[in-house]
Amino acid sequence: MRVRAVRKDKAEELRTAGWVDRTRGPFADGEILWVPVIASEPCDRELPERRRYSGRGYSMLGEIAVIHGKKPTPYEINAIAAFCRPRGILWIRSLQDITRTPDTEILWGSGGEVCHREAKFVYILDPEKVMFSTGNREEKARISRLVGNSPRPVRIADMFAGIGYFSLPLAGAGADVHAMEINPVAFGYLVRSIEANNLSGRITPSLGDCRRLLSGTYDRIVMGHFDAVTMLPDALRHAAPGTVIHVHSIGPVEDQVREHVESAGFSATIHVHTVKKYRPHAWHMVQDVYLA
Repeated sequence: MRVRAVRKDKAEELRTAGWVDRTRGPFADGEILWVPVIASEPCDRELPERRRYSGRGYSMLGEIAVIHGKKPTPYEINAIAAFCRPRGILWIRSLQDITRTPDTEILWGSGGEVCHREAKFVYILDPEKVMFSTGNREEKARISRLVGNSPRPVRIADMFAGIGYFSLPLAGAGADVHAMEINPVAFGYLVRSIEANNLSGRITPSLGDCRRLLSGTYDRIVMGHFDAVTMLPDALRHAAPGTVIHVHSIGPVEDQVREHVESAGFSATIHVHTVKKYRPHAWHMVQDVYLA
């Protein structure tokens, strides 16, 4: 593979560079990105082609390879390191309490903050300190499309904003977002990610318990927490006929949702979407609740 060396602080220039082979991905080596070059352009060096990877599953957050589930073997760790050349390999044992703070261990290399790019947005985070679910990508895109198709600007409450998983793409689609986060560490990354994406005029971040931070009436409410249905009565106090509420859960909770909605004096049309498999025999789901 023919590559050129580009300093990471110059990575933004690659978006419009005509010499980049966009059929292949770059890889990081310290402060250098080795970027594939098209055949008609000069290169800095030629690297041997990498074999197709077929080992233990992982995801990349910036320059860190992240592994969930059972602890990988030394062989699996070395295979991932050889294939994707990460800065570090991070094992996430579990997510703790309501803040979903990760319990982690660095298995190879080093950890620390990363600048993770997804779609057209930048997320700043330390995956040892806060969670990031790469499996929610299509759900973020789906909700953003719904907002982008709205005939007028909408006001959205993101009740469990984290570092901006939903807030950034929703604001990018044209919404005014009230982003609430209870974890001070995640909130700090939320503020930095808002600034990095030039969305300060679209997102209002608030630190604290979202149940106490909700204000006024929202056109759409995103409840991206698996215990969201228990807090639905709080959300309904800031809804009106026409409001849409997205209630995340493990497994369907349509009956509980309908009970809370009717107790609040509304009727509802509910559409249930499957996001991804969460564990054996359990699925991450979203209930789209259209109030009337």
